[in-house]
Order: sequence, then C-alpha cells, then structure tokens
Amino acid sequence: MATTNDLKNGMVLKLDAGQLWSVVEFQHVKPGKGPAFVRTKLKNVLSGKIVDKTFNAGTKVETANVDKRGMQFSYKDGEDFVFMDMETYDQINVTPATVGDAANYLLEGFEAVVAMYEGQVLYIELPAAVELTIEHTEPGVQGDRSTGGSKPARLETGYEVGVPLFITTGEKIKVDTRSGEYLGRVNS
Repeated sequence: MATTNDLKNGMVLKLDAGQLWSVVEFQHVKPGKGPAFVRTKLKNVLSGKIVDKTFNAGTKVETANVDKRGMQFSYKDGEDFVFMDMETYDQINVTPATVGDAANYLLEGFEAVVAMYEGQVLYIELPAAVELTIEHTEPGVQGDRSTGGSKPARLETGYEVGVPLFITTGEKIKVDTRSGEYLGRVNS
C-alpha cells in the first residue's frame, strides 16, 4: 500500500477490482480553497487504454509489485515467443497478443524487458530504437535525392518500413520501436 503522495511515473497500481494501471503522469494540486488532490493519467497495463483519474491527497492506493527483467528472445515456438531469463536461464513462452507490435523488431538473441505480475507476462518493453538490416528494397533511381520521397523496405524481421530513396538492400538502419519510423543509417 502507498498513498497518492508517493506516486511516481511508471509505478503500477491495482485499482478497480484488481486491474493494473501504470502511472503515466501525475500532478499534485493545492487549490486556493478546498483540499489538495492528485490529478493522474493512468494507462491500463493489459489493454493500453489511458484514463484521467483524480484522487484526494493522501488517499491510500494499492500498488502492484511488477517484476521487470531483462530477457533474451531465443526463438519462436509455433505461435509463441520464447524468452530466456539472463540470470536464471529459465525460459518462458509469451503469446503473440502479449508481445504485440514488439514482434516486428525481435531477432534471436535480442534483449528486451519482460514485465511480469504473479507469474503472468504483462507486456514486452523494447528500447526506443533498434538497429536492423534491410533484407530487400527496390533500388533508387538516378537523380534520387536525400530529401523528399520514400520507398518501402523489408527488414530482416519481415517488417516493412518506409525509408528514403537512397537507402539500399543490406544497409543497417535505426528504427523507432514506438512509431515504426526510419531514424537513420547506422555507420559500421
């Protein structure tokens, strides 16, 4: 248990009949008259839904002890993704629904943060950007410039991103895992 005065970004709360909500942002407000309160923006850990919720200052809230561990993606077992704990070498299977969009950027040996609560995997957290090699893209045409225009490129994971016209097959690029956007070339 904690009070609303102890809230921090990223803290996971157990509200509304045991649902898990992550604190995205919070603000302590002390109006001129009336009691102080805490305005929060909460994200449902499982569904991703974001809601605004206001608590009276000092209200007790139940916190959930979410275990976040660095794990390595080992391989795909049928539909499931198999991750290995780097400390204990235990392996866990994670469903495609839980992995979500992170599947677009996962390669064997890639490290990610796996968040678990009471033995259940909640979500997979990737770094903000990853470096991947382009498996195939159409060649650029004479006169292509570094500004304007883009073309599709298939990454080594099978995911397709838009890249500038001057990028070629076999180049390593940096991709934003939150938006799926091309960020730039990676110099070897």
